[in-house]
Amino acid sequence: MNLIFVIILAVSLSMDAFSLAIAYGTLNLQKNKIFLISLVVGIYHFFMPLIGLLVGEIIIKHISISSDIIVFIVLLFIGMQMIVESFKNKNSIKKVEFIEIILFGFAVSIDSLSVGISMNAFEIKPFICTTIFSITSFIFTYIGLLFGKKLNSIFGKISTIIGGILLIILGIIYLI
Repeated sequence: MNLIFVIILAVSLSMDAFSLAIAYGTLNLQKNKIFLISLVVGIYHFFMPLIGLLVGEIIIKHISISSDIIVFIVLLFIGMQMIVESFKNKNSIKKVEFIEIILFGFAVSIDSLSVGISMNAFEIKPFICTTIFSITSFIFTYIGLLFGKKLNSIFGKISTIIGGILLIILGIIYLI
């Protein structure tokens, strides 16, 4: 597989991070949190495929819970928390806890774990692939969070409620 394929794969892996970042960005996050969340997502997109590559078949055989269920639970939790937060503060900047950032990064990166399982088939070295995945997901997440923040400034707390509802719906879609 060539470099163009890896870049297309990186973009497709980053699209769910982008869409979820738009919803999460409606929390009116601080600029440093936007950078930190994007960095965490990028780091996850670097290591998850490598973990998938290293552990591969063993994970599939021994995990009794579907990754889709894990993503559903995480997105449901974050979505419900966003809706509750929208009723607490009016147009304030949300202070996001580090555990929320870790959970968000995990939720949007779990699909890259399965990509790692097939990474041996790529003609490009795994380190180069995961670096491309990481940079691409960082950029897409950053842009999505900024776009969500802009939506919040235009539409206020209704955008946070809609963002929370969208995260819950996307979590349900993962189950289907």
